[in-house]
Amino acid sequence: MNRTGRTGRTGRTVDVLVVGAGPAGLALAAGLAGAGAGRIEVLEREPDAGGVPRHCHHGGFGGLPRPWLTGPAYARRSTESAVAAGATVRTGVSATGWAGPLSLETTGPAGLERITARAVVLATGARERPRSARLVPGSRPAGVLTSGELQQSVHLYGQDVGRRAVVVGAEPVARHAVRTLRRAGAEVVAVVTELRRGAALPGVPLLTATTVTELGGRGRLSGVAVRHEDGRSGWLACDTVVFTGDWIPDHELARRGGIELDPGTRGPCVDASFRTSAPGVFAVGNALHGIERAATAASEGAAAVAPVRAHLSGASWPEPGPPLLVRPPLVWVAPNRITGTAARPLLLRSAAPLTAPVVAARQDGRLLWRRRIPGRVSPARSMRLSPAWTALVDGAGGPVVLGLA
Repeated sequence: MNRTGRTGRTGRTVDVLVVGAGPAGLALAAGLAGAGAGRIEVLEREPDAGGVPRHCHHGGFGGLPRPWLTGPAYARRSTESAVAAGATVRTGVSATGWAGPLSLETTGPAGLERITARAVVLATGARERPRSARLVPGSRPAGVLTSGELQQSVHLYGQDVGRRAVVVGAEPVARHAVRTLRRAGAEVVAVVTELRRGAALPGVPLLTATTVTELGGRGRLSGVAVRHEDGRSGWLACDTVVFTGDWIPDHELARRGGIELDPGTRGPCVDASFRTSAPGVFAVGNALHGIERAATAASEGAAAVAPVRAHLSGASWPEPGPPLLVRPPLVWVAPNRITGTAARPLLLRSAAPLTAPVVAARQDGRLLWRRRIPGRVSPARSMRLSPAWTALVDGAGGPVVLGLA
């Protein structure tokens, strides 16, 4: 039953409240609803469900056996699967704060609400850090975008994005930005990356070991100043610059709830069962670690079905367990708490390109595990570590440290 309190908020209860209708949240909702876990409700602040894939019109979404799905098609299929399984997906609804350990205050078309659940799952995804957070000086002209803003401008709103563009970054998303700009009729004059190597697209100059040091222009961007690591500098005339990558989990709601964040991922600390430091609160997908492929986020959502159901059935919430830490050039690992033997591979990210690195895990000076990762490792892709060695962790011991041997 709905009740209206003295604050004017309508109060409701559900079994599981999922915040975020991207690949992870929708996969979790579909799994829980299909398993008969009770009333499953998904909140999405955007007007449509599906997350980032909604405005990624390139193919490759969905995984086998249908890897040719475009982003919008994948988003629609994920949403339809969750609804068909029995989950309620509500769009245009924002979770604005916490009213209790498992109660969220929301605002949306139905007005102000307070929703209390037996379990809350944060599937809030990730966002790119804008130019201001990257500390690039200059004025504030039009034509300065992130890749997400570019995709939305072109594919959702059909806006003009300029005639000459510079793309900053060398991750796969940068290549998608180049293709989107070309389809929109813009010439890409250069791709700029701080890395010493990167994959160039035909016909686009690649400037490696180079940073953008200043933006020029007043009403509209007129160009960007660049500097190579050897001290050489230059000026690239353009009316659009797209900053790509540099993803950070959308962790504001977790912070407001006092949930512990991992210093490496900058997302909620979780164990291998996606449990956060707050009993009854789980976190999945790119809310944990910045950007991973949609298929990876969806697989985490599906994997969280069993732990959430166990919690609903009365399973106890474990003690935090030893933290997982990393040493440079490694930047983060997920999960990052050990409360038992992990059942899924751990994701490990490096800040620098590596060739066949040897990764070791140690606790209190004791070597737990050591393996060579074959091939080249890119900062844009995570390594996947076998989970078997987590059985050797002393739950009462100190931090487990992952580093290069």
